[in-house]
Amino acid sequence: MQHDFLWRTTRDLPERGRIGIFNRSYYEEVLIARVHPEILRSEGVPSLAAPEDKTWRHRYQSITNLERHLDRNGLKILKFFLHISPEEQRRRLLERIDQPEKNWKFSAADVHERAYWKPYMKAYGQCITATSSHQAPWHIVPADDKRTTHLIVSRIVLNLLESLPMQYPQVSAQRSQELQALRALLERDGRLGAALTGRGQPKKP
Repeated sequence: MQHDFLWRTTRDLPERGRIGIFNRSYYEEVLIARVHPEILRSEGVPSLAAPEDKTWRHRYQSITNLERHLDRNGLKILKFFLHISPEEQRRRLLERIDQPEKNWKFSAADVHERAYWKPYMKAYGQCITATSSHQAPWHIVPADDKRTTHLIVSRIVLNLLESLPMQYPQVSAQRSQELQALRALLERDGRLGAALTGRGQPKKP
């Protein structure tokens, strides 16, 4: 509440050469806060004097501006919406109750939020339409079958990784000469060691 709505995620963005995975991100602030406007009103946002619709447009714009900025600075973004049906969600929630090893996953809030299914679908639709871009596209993945979901997501991630111009750092001519000199030193040490260990053992009296 002491920071802007993007702060919590941007402080944990991955460093260059690393991969970061956000199960929850700043998108919660245009989804949960939209379905439950009392959350937004409790955040002390100065612009709330304006209509809430304008607030969402401003937040969408902030998100797309951030993602364009990250793309320009070499950070590639993949966004996945795992689209599950209400019936499959109900089945999985029951499974979390019935299987003791999954009890830890169950939250009463999940059951409570099911009552807001239609408002969530509306919020998701508007959010995805407003924030999907060439630099940071949304991928809507059917999620009722986990194996299919994992296959689709894995393939999209692999496609991106394979498209990146990744290579080992190039070695300069000077560094190459240094390496060859060190190689010669190591070879000399190896020959010396072989000569020392190759001497005959003293005969017993």
